[in-house]
Order: sequence, then structure tokens, then C-alpha cells
Amino acid sequence: MNTIILGVDLAKTAFSVCEMDAAGHVRRRLDLKRDAFSLWLAQQPAGTVVAMEACSGAHHWARRCHEYGLQPRIIAA
Repeated sequence: MNTIILGVDLAKTAFSVCEMDAAGHVRRRLDLKRDAFSLWLAQQPAGTVVAMEACSGAHHWARRCHEYGLQPRIIAA
């Protein structure tokens, strides 16, 4: 099964990512620094949903996701 949803916990220095498949099963979890997260996002397949909690940096990362062909979802806290 391919990853279809990425859940992201945005933080100040390291971001936590949870990859989920179509059935809702967790495939893997990652902790990435800010620069590594940006490079990692660019490698994700187009159309992948990236869900993140609304915060001051979420809109920046949503714009970055659009640049990479991903589908950002900003979720209320």
C-alpha cells in the first residue's frame, strides 16, 4: 500500500511526521529537522495529502506543499 496521508506536527526545530496508508494504518514515523523536512517533502508523490495543525508556520508549509504538487490540509487545533 502506498502512503496517501502525511500527518505533520510542526515544531520549532524538529518536525514529527506520521505516514498513513489508505486503510488508516501507520506505515512509519519520522522526526526531521526543518531543512531535512523541506527536502523530504519535495520527494513525496504528487497528490499526497499533508495534514497539519493550524499554527503560525502552517501557512508557509502549505504554500511549500502546493509548490511540490501536494495537497495541504490545515486543521484547527
